Amino acid sequence: MTASGLRSGQLADAAGVNLQTLRYYERRGLLAAPQRSPGGHRLYPSDTVTLLRVIKTAQRLGFTLNEVADLLDAGRHQHSRPDNGLQARAKEKLVEVEQRLADLTVIRDTLRAAISAGCDDLVACAGSSCCPLPFAELAERNDRAETC
Repeated sequence: MTASGLRSGQLADAAGVNLQTLRYYERRGLLAAPQRSPGGHRLYPSDTVTLLRVIKTAQRLGFTLNEVADLLDAGRHQHSRPDNGLQARAKEKLVEVEQRLADLTVIRDTLRAAISAGCDDLVACAGSSCCPLPFAELAERNDRAETC
């Protein structure tokens, strides 16, 4: 660390990201444009390490970068509506995650059934009445969509 901040490489190492991530977050507005040293090097305040860790953690929790940007913005504007804050967004994200888990459970169970049924050829399996894969359901949905 220099007397006035962290250089890009130092920041990236400290936060566990790569240099391209720093540049991308700058372009997206997640990170403020850093000051420059007399030699032209980017110099970031030390608290940027925490900000980067927060962004990466939010992403691991399933938030998109747009959602992270909104959360960061809401945090900067404490007088904003409560429905824009972390509590509301976390509840919404939890609903999404629970739906994905339900979808993945159906996929897992269907794949297990296909393995148990000995399905080895998608085309042959699709024509079999004992095939556990949802080919018929998909075809029915497609037919309904085309007639609507």
